[in-house]
This record gives sequence, C-alpha cells and structure tokens, in this order.
Amino acid sequence: MTDVLRVGNASGFYGDRFAAWREMLDGGELDVLTGDYLAELTMLVLGRDRRRDPHLGYAKTFLRQLEGTLGTALDRGVRIVTNAGGLNPAGLAAAVQSLAGRLGLDVRVGYVEGDTLQRPDALTANAYLGAFGIAAALGGGADVVVTGRVTDASLVVGPAVARFGWGRDDLDALAGATVAGHLLECGAQVTGGNFSFFTELPDGGHHPGFPVAELHGDGSSVITKHPGTGGAVTVETVTAQLLYEVGGPAYLGPDVVTRLDTVRLAQDGPDRVRVSGVRGTPPPDTLKVGVNDLGGFRNSMTFVLCGLDIPAKAALVRRQIEEAVGKDGLEFVLARTDHPDAVDTEAASALLHVHLQDGDRARAGRAFSAAAVELALASYPGCTLTTPPGDAAPYGVFTADTVPQTAVAHVAVLPGGERVPIPPPPVTGSDRPLAHQQASPGDPSRHPTRRGALGELVGARSGDKGGNANLGVWARTDATWAWLRGWLSVARLAELLPETTPLTVERYELPNLRAVNFVIRGLLGPGVAASTRFDPQAKALGELLRSRLVDLPADLTPGAPA
Repeated sequence: MTDVLRVGNASGFYGDRFAAWREMLDGGELDVLTGDYLAELTMLVLGRDRRRDPHLGYAKTFLRQLEGTLGTALDRGVRIVTNAGGLNPAGLAAAVQSLAGRLGLDVRVGYVEGDTLQRPDALTANAYLGAFGIAAALGGGADVVVTGRVTDASLVVGPAVARFGWGRDDLDALAGATVAGHLLECGAQVTGGNFSFFTELPDGGHHPGFPVAELHGDGSSVITKHPGTGGAVTVETVTAQLLYEVGGPAYLGPDVVTRLDTVRLAQDGPDRVRVSGVRGTPPPDTLKVGVNDLGGFRNSMTFVLCGLDIPAKAALVRRQIEEAVGKDGLEFVLARTDHPDAVDTEAASALLHVHLQDGDRARAGRAFSAAAVELALASYPGCTLTTPPGDAAPYGVFTADTVPQTAVAHVAVLPGGERVPIPPPPVTGSDRPLAHQQASPGDPSRHPTRRGALGELVGARSGDKGGNANLGVWARTDATWAWLRGWLSVARLAELLPETTPLTVERYELPNLRAVNFVIRGLLGPGVAASTRFDPQAKALGELLRSRLVDLPADLTPGAPA
C-alpha cells in the first residue's frame, strides 16, 4: 500500500473558527493536524502583548482550543504542529506542558526557535524559518511542535520531511509539499471559502469544512476534506487558493524555490484534487525578515453627507477640520455611496472619512475627534457623524527585509530538552524574481462583444503582502483563457482599477492554471496596520475587478467549466 501522510489544518489565522480543532479530529482520519495563527498584523499584536508582559507573545486562543482536544489527539495518534508560539515558542511549549499536567495527560512537546532577530529600534523582527526544525522535533518524538515565525507552508512540509526522510536536495518533493502547505495554510479558503463562484457550491458556501492534504513520498498530494463537511474541493477552489498572496512563478522559500508554473491540478473524484508535477530549485541564500515598528497614533471620524451638494459639503468639512487641528497627517476620503432621487436617508448619503495620523497621541486623540463633533451645529446642512468622539490608537508599520541564511541560529528543541542546530541549506540559488510579463500576443477584437461584468467569465482572489497587493485572475475554460491572456494587460488593469495607474504593477502568467497574477506595489502603503484604505488588506480587490462592466466576447458562455 502506498505510504500516505494525511495532514489537516484547523486554523488559517488568529481568530479563525474556534471549533475547527474538534471538527478536524472527530471528522476523519489524520496523521498530523496543523494550525496557522501568524500574519504580519498578528506579529504586531503579539509584540504589543509581550511588551506589556514578557511571559506572553503567543496565541492564547490555541491553548483554549487544545484544552478540549489534546486528549483526543493523543488517543488517536494525531501529532500537532502550530506556529501559535509567535514571539515566544518556548513560553507556549511550557504552557502546553502545564495544560497537559492539569488534564492528567502525558505529552511530549518540542519547539523551534531562532527566528527572533535583535533589532533594537523595532517592536518585532523575525526571520521566516523553514521546515527542517519542525521535522527534527517530530523525529525527536514530539507529539506537539510549537514554532515561532516559520513560513506558513513549513507547517506541512516539516511533517512530510519527517515521514518521508527527504533531504535538502529533494527539491521537487519539497516544492510539491510547499504547494500543499500553501493550499492548506488559509483553512477553508481552499474548500470554498471566499470563492468567487460560491453560489455554485453545494451548500452555497454556508459552512465549508477545513482541508486535508494526502501527501506522497514524491511530493505530490491530493487536497480533500473530511466526508460530510460543507463547501467543496474542486480544481477552481484549489486554483483560487494557489493564487492567493503569491508573486511571480518562482515562489521563494527558505528550503526551496517552488515553480508555480509547473503545478498541475486534476480532479481526482468528488472533493479530491490531485496536485502534481511541481518542480523546485535551490532556495535563496537569504531569509525573509518581517519587521514591525510602532508608527505613531491614529484616529478616524466619519461624516454623513446627505442629499445635494455632496462635494461642497465635503469641502466645507475639510476647511473646518484643517483650521481646527492643522493639515499635517490628515486624510480625507469621500465615498460616494449616495444615489440620486433616493427615498430614504441612507441611500441618499455619502460618507466622508477623515483620518489623522500623528506621533502626538493628544493631537490624534480627543483634540481631533472633539473638533469633528463640534461641527455638528456649525457646518453643512444635515451634519451628522457615525460615532461619538474617541481616543487615538497606536498603529504599526510593517517592512520586509532579508538576512543571510547563515546568520540565523535555527534550533529545534526536543521534548527532552536537547537542542538540535538546523544548518542552512548547503546549496542556494539566486533570490532575484523573474521579470514580469506583458499580455501575450492575441487579438481580442476578433470576437463580437456584449456588455457584461468581467466576473461572468473569470474568477479572482486577492490579498496583501506588506504594502503590496496581489491579484490573481483565472479563466474557467480554455477558450476564455485564450482571450483573457491577450486582453488583461497592465494597461487594461489600470483602466479597470484606476488606483493602480501611478503604481508599479507586475504581471505574470500561469498557463497551467489558466491564470494571470498581478503584483501591485505600494497599493496598501505601509501595510494593513497603518493603512486607512477602505479595504486595507486588498481582500476585495478581486471582486471589485470582477464587478467591472467590460466588452466580453459574445461567443464565450458564462458558467463553470465542463
């Protein structure tokens, strides 16, 4: 019988479905259950926690989830791997041991450290470690492995390395497992969550189950879910997640560069998608470093502008606020949510969002919000605000850096306390990304056209990486792909999404997925923690693109692929 490693995921972010750990352990057979809790914003939150209390810095929710499931996992031989250790993996490992003691359970806990870097001026600075520390901890007998900042995919790659005995030179296998890890890392997003065509899912996207990857020794996998759970696993749901928060075809990681343009997807039965053909090349000689700094303080107030003269009303508020608190750090965003000849106040109203960022907490706090409220009887007709005055809150700024792999002391701490150094990869390659592409040659004008929403023919998935956004767009059929790759250029994207016009936009094609991916540099400014953008993580950018009315080829029929 073919050796298969069954890895499930029960958390895609800090705050994900609390009951998922129980659902995954009770729902079907597993060898390993992972939990991904870390994101750029999460590291900022944990950094502030640890500043208040040096014993914190990890995802406390994980302990509450584990309290009701650790006994089940041990009884069923399911090993747990999580990055919930955040900034304090040793602290979380000790807390897991203490929890097990209170529950009367015998558990062996290992952890991985070395990602924390000393940057005196930063709140947090962490290198993204790879999978071999996790593998060493599992090989040392750990039932539970806790890490700090590792790449999300490493939570899956590590158990595969431990099971199949891969070495540093098994690049294709490591790349295949990296794809499986990337597909699992965001939980229900691969089983129909946040899916463009959610109305076509069997349950309409009501309660998607969490995913499982069946990994094989060559790095290939099947993505599936437990029987009877909601959502679906199809080539399209997998494509959507594969396009999430990626850049060019060369997907850089600490253990391997995964060639996303080699990934092949095929339906392998109901709720089963086979992932194969993935190729890998040597990893870069550097590791990504995520750095969070405290940027200052911010506050926001929103004015409701109803009826006529909306631009003039907004201009009056602007002059009044600037006179009251000064111009520095102010941002005014007018959202034209109003409709002409509306029959109710809400439909007739626009929203003027006023943001202030400043290093002075007092100026960004009540001095600003009280000045806004004081306009209630002395500004435009119908003046009202959506909230009472509030105080300022601190915000963070995320930046990405690199360090040599040789400069990081990657260590696995085994359940017995033995510290095992994890050497860097002996062979590395270039960390230069591939050049981006223009639209492929083609003549979209040869089609007769009809007016319609772009999303009738294509799906999309978008997300954030620091201050940049990615936007992946996939065609549902070969015929639509032939049109899309020649039609959706960087220039066309700028027409449809004008806010991208002044920015650097990179375009990459992934023909195996019938997809193009755009990286939009600087769209999110200093990142989610500091962004005042309405959609600060660009999660809805893909749906905005799909909603635009364009000239569609009249001979291409909307609907799912045959």
